[in-house]
Amino acid sequence: MLNPKLKLNPKIFNEDVKQMPIRKGFGQGLVLAGEADSNVVALCADLTESTQMIFFKEKFPERFVEVGVAEQNLATIASGMAAMGKIPFCSSYAMFNPGRNWEQIRTTIAYNDRPVKIVGSHGGVSVGPDGGTHQALEDIALMRVLPNMDVLSPCDSIEAKKMTLALAKTKKPAYLRLAREKTPVITTEETPMQTGKAEIYWMPDVGLAQVGIIATGSLVHRALLAAKELETEDIKIKVMNLASVKPIDVEAIVALAKECKGIVTVEEHQVAGGMGSAVAEVLAHNYPVPIEFIGVQDKFGQSGSPDELVEHYGMGKNSIKDAVKKVLTRKI
Repeated sequence: MLNPKLKLNPKIFNEDVKQMPIRKGFGQGLVLAGEADSNVVALCADLTESTQMIFFKEKFPERFVEVGVAEQNLATIASGMAAMGKIPFCSSYAMFNPGRNWEQIRTTIAYNDRPVKIVGSHGGVSVGPDGGTHQALEDIALMRVLPNMDVLSPCDSIEAKKMTLALAKTKKPAYLRLAREKTPVITTEETPMQTGKAEIYWMPDVGLAQVGIIATGSLVHRALLAAKELETEDIKIKVMNLASVKPIDVEAIVALAKECKGIVTVEEHQVAGGMGSAVAEVLAHNYPVPIEFIGVQDKFGQSGSPDELVEHYGMGKNSIKDAVKKVLTRKI
């Protein structure tokens, strides 16, 4: 059942569930952050509409900088503005930000601990027909390895809005990963969101869970669909939304592992170095259990429709169910 304490969207499993791009929640949140604090500024690398910074640009044109197709400059200008007391949000496709300007992010932002908020839109294969060159499948790995850097991956537009508002109040650098396509709205305005804290979205009606599914970003909804269907097969599941990849909620992950026989991680990202790797590091150090990884298995993306690409790369509902059944047969 859905966790009643979290006030999630009761229409999650309906065919007519509301859908909205996660990136749109960022755009809405950025305007609200700008209204609350005049030090909030925005910079973009010629993708203002795509990253949904257009709303901020229209409301606060004097606080918006169009850098153009110069992502290295995007990072360094943002770092300089942060050094002068501003709260910069800089956005582009994740393939370019942090993909193209990682060294500038490392040296001018992370190394100097500047409170720049790096926004990578169009993450994962669900970018669709844009193809492998534009499908960022390595960005979580790139960013979580950087000292001082937080890494956040919201599950829907409402959570993205809340995260944007929270980031505007922090004094450290952070990476916010956004998806392009419309995805089901899972949460509500009343659902709690706290950086560094994971939440259990699905749990058994009675008794303990046999497997814990830890999901992040746009695939949280598919994890919930899988859990609901597995319940009809008498397999008890807990689904954790791990929106904060870094800082990671060690206590919650270890508690889930202690309850369950195994863990399945779910992300629209390379398995190597991503959220699943972060979870595996936590468990290896604290409480090892069998674990299966849903994600892209050391491949590049390709052109196609978002849904067919998610299925092709083994990240759909049935793949999650198969991973749950597989982990139940494994032993440490």
